[in-house]
Amino acid sequence: MTSVQPEPQVKKRRIPLWRARRGVLTDRAIRRAHSSGELRIEPFDAALVRPAALSLRLGHEAFSLVTHGPVDIADRSTYPGLVRKEPDPRGRLVVEPGEVVLAPTLEKIGLSENLVGLVDGTSDYARLGISVVLCGQVSPGFGHGKLAVITLEIVNHLRHPVLLYPGTRICNLMLFASSGSELPYGEMPHNYSSDHAVVASRLADHVRHN
Repeated sequence: MTSVQPEPQVKKRRIPLWRARRGVLTDRAIRRAHSSGELRIEPFDAALVRPAALSLRLGHEAFSLVTHGPVDIADRSTYPGLVRKEPDPRGRLVVEPGEVVLAPTLEKIGLSENLVGLVDGTSDYARLGISVVLCGQVSPGFGHGKLAVITLEIVNHLRHPVLLYPGTRICNLMLFASSGSELPYGEMPHNYSSDHAVVASRLADHVRHN
């Protein structure tokens, strides 16, 4: 009589509960993602964790976009220049009416391939006529290697200057658990995944001439 051998037990990899549930990460899940290393952030301030987002602060550098004529997106030589904006005597960043300012977040972040981010302004700034983010997607794998700042695109829609304070909360980073990315952002060409400071647009690298 032939005995039937039991099938070997395959040990299943345990998936963290916060990641098994797709969708936005709430405060508890954000702290767990940070503890596990799926979310890396320097410096990390637990007080900036909100109910469904992580607040980010304004960095200490800023650059105004200055044009000298029409901008051809395929011609890098026509791109706006990045002109450094010095703080006023009280250390404030002065954003003039209609001005577009690029500024980094104080925090550097890194996302695993299982996390997706969305940066958004806050109602506090919106009610003062300030747009903080014009492009908010943070792809899986962003900053995963050496961490990276997020560049903010700040626009003043008022008729008078607005004075901002570096080091203060300026935007929110919402995080979403995903099924994972086959091609993390940092492996794509011409990405911003290792930037530790503001850099100019790399769009010309993607545009094909007809």
